[in-house]
Amino acid sequence: MKQHPMRRDAPGPITAASTPVEARKLAANLMEHMSALLAVIERETELVRAGKLREALEFEANKTDLSRRYVGAVGQLQASQKYLSESSPELFATLHRHHDTFRAMLQINLTVLATAHAVSESIVRGVNNEMQQRNIPNTYTAAGRRSTPGPRHITPLAVSRSL
Repeated sequence: MKQHPMRRDAPGPITAASTPVEARKLAANLMEHMSALLAVIERETELVRAGKLREALEFEANKTDLSRRYVGAVGQLQASQKYLSESSPELFATLHRHHDTFRAMLQINLTVLATAHAVSESIVRGVNNEMQQRNIPNTYTAAGRRSTPGPRHITPLAVSRSL
């Protein structure tokens, strides 16, 4: 797995919307970030479902950047929540509906990723068990029970995480 250096831009001050124009701009900004992030997440989900993990990993940097921007936009929305709910309740309700859809799609993505992780872990454990069975001598004790192997018969499984 590639390790990317984390870029930490100093967060600017979060400004709350105080005019209808600022509120609309804030809403448009949030919708833009949600749509862009959702497009990347949907593509990643498709690739993981198809078993194309290498291709799905190529979206990592873009997804991180879009997530950072989305969190910033949500921070601005939270700072402007009172103004938006009072001055533009219909805009605020629309943002809530879109965000609910976004969360549902994100939940699907997380479920697909968790399933892929569980399957790959199961495969690695299965390979490890097969390797261990081949390395363990098949002997019995004087009492007729199968002997348990000593630590010298157990060989660790080494896995390269680089793709």
